[in-house]
Amino acid sequence: MIPRIYIPGDSGALALGAEKVAKAIAGELAERGIEAKIVRNGSRGAYFLEPMVEVATANGRVAYGPVKPSDVKSLFDGGFLTGGHHKRWLGAPDKIPFLAKQTRLTFARCGVTDPLSLESYKKHGGLNGLTNALALTPAAIVAQVTESGLRGRGGAGFPTGIKWKTVLDTAGDRKYIVCNADEGDSGTFADRMIMEGDPFVLIEGMTIAGIATGATKGFVYVRSEYPHAVAVMNKAVEIARKAGVLGASVLGSPYAFDMEIRVGAGAYVCGEETALLDSLEGKRGMVRAKPPLPAHKGLFGKPTVINNVISLASVPVIMDKGAAYYKDFGMGRSRGTIPIQIAGNVKYAGLFEAAFGMTLGEIVDEIGGGTATGRPVKAVQVGGPLGAYFPRALFDTPFDYEAFAAKDGLIGHAGIVVFDDTADMLKQARFAMEFCAIESCGKCTPCRIGSTRGVETIDRIVAGIEPEKNLALVTDLCNTMKFGSLCALGGFTPYPVMSSITHFPDDFKPAPVRVAAE
Repeated sequence: MIPRIYIPGDSGALALGAEKVAKAIAGELAERGIEAKIVRNGSRGAYFLEPMVEVATANGRVAYGPVKPSDVKSLFDGGFLTGGHHKRWLGAPDKIPFLAKQTRLTFARCGVTDPLSLESYKKHGGLNGLTNALALTPAAIVAQVTESGLRGRGGAGFPTGIKWKTVLDTAGDRKYIVCNADEGDSGTFADRMIMEGDPFVLIEGMTIAGIATGATKGFVYVRSEYPHAVAVMNKAVEIARKAGVLGASVLGSPYAFDMEIRVGAGAYVCGEETALLDSLEGKRGMVRAKPPLPAHKGLFGKPTVINNVISLASVPVIMDKGAAYYKDFGMGRSRGTIPIQIAGNVKYAGLFEAAFGMTLGEIVDEIGGGTATGRPVKAVQVGGPLGAYFPRALFDTPFDYEAFAAKDGLIGHAGIVVFDDTADMLKQARFAMEFCAIESCGKCTPCRIGSTRGVETIDRIVAGIEPEKNLALVTDLCNTMKFGSLCALGGFTPYPVMSSITHFPDDFKPAPVRVAAE
């Protein structure tokens, strides 16, 4: 039996040196005259262990990491191909604590299968959901997704089933499925991991969505900063088309569905669904006023489902295992699992998929291991650059849409960025306003002007000019932006600003007072 060696080709692993390791292993195999198959799998998401190399042995897969090119010769000397011990030895991947504690539903195949092998995908349960869906009526598929409690994983948390039913019930000579893969939030990488590590699950989810709503065409809108994801998705679509998963007759059924990959031009606001639609149509990405909703008049004026990558990639497991199975995970109105992306100043950075309900403290302290610097955690930003900063006093908050909203926070795309006690929250508040000013599409005044005035006002606070008066002005600006902006860019910018002011007031005191307090 030819040994199989798994080396991630995922962007995160590549950034940490996976390509050099792959070349070193290939070179060592050639030098020793050993025949082996190198599989470029996706990452399992434990980035603190990347590049993590795995080898298939008679007793299952054995992992080693983080592997450096300089480790390769000694790995082979130590019996690497049969799972021999080495200083980089980690044992069975699913026994590694960071991975063993997870509940992997959406990411069950990530890091396990060959991303571009449809056979490997099917061997691990792929296409079961689509096969089951083809045996149901469109309305029955929508009912299953609705019953599962699946909500949008892109940030808003809107019930997926309701969105699908609206499109199903809306008449149209043409309907579309649009996948929002414009993953622009800081500390987020779940969408990229799926596209690079398990692209067929996204294709399967989009095809099920098309059958359920009567849509025959799909588009994946990927951010331009994801060239590896674009390349993998294009190859996967081509493979799926040749295999009859996509095309005029999906898996030999009467249903037609095809899709293509489109690349954005780098605008953060195109993560907002209507700006994304404008961009897809070849226009400048600007937010549309609602109504009409995209479900009624979306892409090219036709009924359109717009879902995030993780939302669509979660559909196959629902259609495979059933709505009740998926709904059994989670808490309250937040059902199923959520891929939590742990980043920033943290010891164990990576993707952790778990059922809704873990507390923020458990995620940061137990799963993330606290800060990488070893200093105390000062703040955690959840939900990207527009998410609120939570202090340790709020670490008992369960990871749940409603629980976070009750504390003036957002789950968003479930990205968590950790800061230690050296962080200056006044600077973080300024960054939020500056970010909004740079990324605003300019269509509405509260966002376009409010953010610019916000930067100027915070600069006056930094300079010690009438701090109390200017703090009151920032608060007033935030209220205007929150309730007057057309979309979430201007509407959510107040979250990081006001949470910084509320939870870290000492950072907003004039400089002499701040120094004295320290």
